Amino acid sequence: MDPITQEMFSSGSSHHEINPAGFTLTAGGGGGATISGSSSMMGSPSGSSSSASASGVSSPPTTLSRYENQKRRDWNTFGQYLRNHRPPLSLSRCSGAHVLEFLRYLDQFGKTKVHNQLCPFFGHPNPPAPCPCPLRQAWGSLDALIGRLRAAYEENGGKPEANPFGARAVRLYLREVRDSQSKARGISYEKKKRKRPPPPPPPPPSGALPPPHQLL
Repeated sequence: MDPITQEMFSSGSSHHEINPAGFTLTAGGGGGATISGSSSMMGSPSGSSSSASASGVSSPPTTLSRYENQKRRDWNTFGQYLRNHRPPLSLSRCSGAHVLEFLRYLDQFGKTKVHNQLCPFFGHPNPPAPCPCPLRQAWGSLDALIGRLRAAYEENGGKPEANPFGARAVRLYLREVRDSQSKARGISYEKKKRKRPPPPPPPPPSGALPPPHQLL
């Protein structure tokens, strides 16, 4: 399960958590998360039951990958957030500013300690003691979430040039979160460059004489 989902819902017995947006988040004992009363914004997968019943042939249910399942949950969560927005907001009117509101809203479910500059553990990757600094969503979780929502938006008919999840303001916000958390937590988010293996030696040209030891 994605870190965002793990941070929004605690494991264990089924429970309900009322959030400030006004809708109910439900976490089942098996770890799966759903939103009660939400209607899916995702289109039905290929090979739907309606087409199968029309042809009179029952097709086996489509098994989605872990990524596709998580993307569908994220898309439904964002759709429910828009419906509970005050005033309610349609997807066509959603902008990068609304995406930023959504990301800041998710911070209340975060479990990543982000030290402020006055904290004695600021920049310490392994603090030796607890501190009252706030919990936030980790940058990596937010970055992966935006990637899934950006793909889901275009898969559901949205135009790439109007994709609010790819807005410049969203990219700048994620960069700011990455840099601030890197300093506060004393860790680096820079990707390590992989060393490329040396290229194989070129083959000898055709017609060339073999090495002297092979002539004996």
